[in-house]
Amino acid sequence: MEGPRSDKAAVVEDVRERLSSSSAVILTEYRGLTVAELAALRQALIAAGGHYKVFKNTLVRRAVHGGPWEGLEGALTGPTAIAFVDGDVGAVAKALVGFARENPNLALKQGAIDGRLLEPAELRAIAELPSREVLLACLAGGLAAPLRQLAGLLNALPQNFAYGLRALVDARGAGEE
Repeated sequence: MEGPRSDKAAVVEDVRERLSSSSAVILTEYRGLTVAELAALRQALIAAGGHYKVFKNTLVRRAVHGGPWEGLEGALTGPTAIAFVDGDVGAVAKALVGFARENPNLALKQGAIDGRLLEPAELRAIAELPSREVLLACLAGGLAAPLRQLAGLLNALPQNFAYGLRALVDARGAGEE
């Protein structure tokens, strides 16, 4: 028969599993948000590659104690929800910051990427970064530009040589007449 202790142990284990399978986590305070607003936030985070869940702070403290996420314990006060990031941290941070602009009741508390703690200002800075796809496109463009210039130069050499020969032939032909 399962009791309250086994339910709490299951929640602690669930939090540990979610933390270990996440590339990052972001803690927020959701005081004052309605159920509908929380549902909208959850949908926005799912679309961005994250999951948003509310746990009891005491159970989360047990889950992070002694592990790589232990630094999060200090932020576990008041009504706290955790955004677990499965994909791009920037996309999830952008979704949270955007939602917080429209709903001032949502506040970023702290985050962590690979065990490194992040303050709210750092999370906002990550949210301002361009998406991964845009950064990759900029990198590809930066790599391709010198190659295009080189191809243009290599194409111009024989073309200019041909123009020079043609001008020489024309000049000699005009001199003979």
